[in-house]
Amino acid sequence: MKFSVVALCMVVALAGEHAQAARWQPSPGHTQISIWPGTPPDDMPMPGPESSGIVQKNVGGRPWTYATNISVPTMTVYSPRRRNTGAAVLVLPGGGFEVLAIDLEGTEVCDWLTSRGITCVLLKYRVPSEPYDQKCDCRPDNLATSTRSLEDAQRTIGLMRLQARKLHIDPHEIGVLGFSAGGYLAAEISTRYKKRLYAPIDEADKQSARPDFAVLVYPGHLATGDKPGRLATGENGLNPNVPVTSDTPPTFLVQAENDNTDGVIQSLVYSAALRKAGAKVELHLYAEGGHAFGLRHTALPITDWPRLVEIWLHSIGMIQEK
Repeated sequence: MKFSVVALCMVVALAGEHAQAARWQPSPGHTQISIWPGTPPDDMPMPGPESSGIVQKNVGGRPWTYATNISVPTMTVYSPRRRNTGAAVLVLPGGGFEVLAIDLEGTEVCDWLTSRGITCVLLKYRVPSEPYDQKCDCRPDNLATSTRSLEDAQRTIGLMRLQARKLHIDPHEIGVLGFSAGGYLAAEISTRYKKRLYAPIDEADKQSARPDFAVLVYPGHLATGDKPGRLATGENGLNPNVPVTSDTPPTFLVQAENDNTDGVIQSLVYSAALRKAGAKVELHLYAEGGHAFGLRHTALPITDWPRLVEIWLHSIGMIQEK
């Protein structure tokens, strides 16, 4: 994965360009909950204190907020205010495993989901995460497991199932929705749910970590090559760290053909692997859209993708009136 949208975040480091604030906090009425009872597994020092900031380069006419140096991962629950379908979605913002686009691909997604009667759980997972480090030439193939973030995702889905009654959700209607690097994380949790990457801690880790469905928006890290026209020749293969099987949950993919950060080959390869394995998949490709547009609506047709997701969720039986 090239760094592009994430590179915009790194501009924050330039003196005087953007003001950094203290750590990100959700809107009033919502509380971040630590997902680990103690020190997270595979703990490592961060390059600085947790912080957030604003990237002034507009997306859909507005700037966006990032969070970084996250050593204490948290989940923030956003519940529907009126009707509740019982479905829930774990939202995984992107940011190249360096930062998290915490509003563009996080809170704004939760606003949409809750307006549709779906409980949203926003995961602020650990970043930066080795080996995805833009400060050095130590990510040669971009295919490595994002260990700490995957641990956080496995743990959170277990917590969601354990606390299903408290959260007013159906433990059999829990999905994941990830953007960019978060899309790769959604593929990882969709294919590597049988065994925790960490030693089990409590009852949450006895719950299944398998999502019931997955939505991947402009994902990265899924293809071993970047040759869109050569899918049929086998020159582009599937990242072996996402071992697709017939048990991989139903998956929705959306990407633009002019995505110069994570080429459209990412979705093409993953979709082909799902179909070959006999897993359910729906793929939507658009001529234009680029990368990192989130849910912000523009004149481009690709920004209507949330409506297509709603239709798809109905079609697979994951949105039902309760």
